[in-house]
Amino acid sequence: QVQLVESGGGSVQAGGSLRLSCVHSPFPDTRGCMAWFRQFPEQGLEWVARVNGDGGTTYYAGSVKGRFTISRENSRNTLTLQMNSLKPADTALYYCAAASGSWCAGRTGRADFDYWGQGTQVTVSP
Repeated sequence: QVQLVESGGGSVQAGGSLRLSCVHSPFPDTRGCMAWFRQFPEQGLEWVARVNGDGGTTYYAGSVKGRFTISRENSRNTLTLQMNSLKPADTALYYCAAASGSWCAGRTGRADFDYWGQGTQVTVSP
C-alpha cells in the first residue's frame, strides 16, 4: 500500500503560479509511474501529467503542455507539479496518483493507477 498526501493548492489570479507537492510512502517494490489528475465540479476525472518510475519520461495533456511541469524526487518520495500561467479553466480539485508498475505509456485513466491521494483544491480567478 502506498499512501499519498497532496499539498500546495490555493487561490491565485489568472497568470499566476502554484506548486503542488505529493509526499508518498515508499513503494513496496518498483517505483511506480505517478501522475496528477484533476476533477472539475460535477465532471469526471481528467488526466493532467504523468512521469515514469525513474523520472526520466514525462507526458502532458494538451491543455497544460508548456505551462505545467511534473517532476519527482525519489530520494524524498515526492512528486511535484509546477503550474505556471494559470487560467480560470484550471480551477479544479487536483489528485496525485501512483501505479504499481514503473512504465507510464498509455496510463491516463482512473483504473490505470492503484493509489490515490485525497486531493488539493486549486482556484484561479480572472
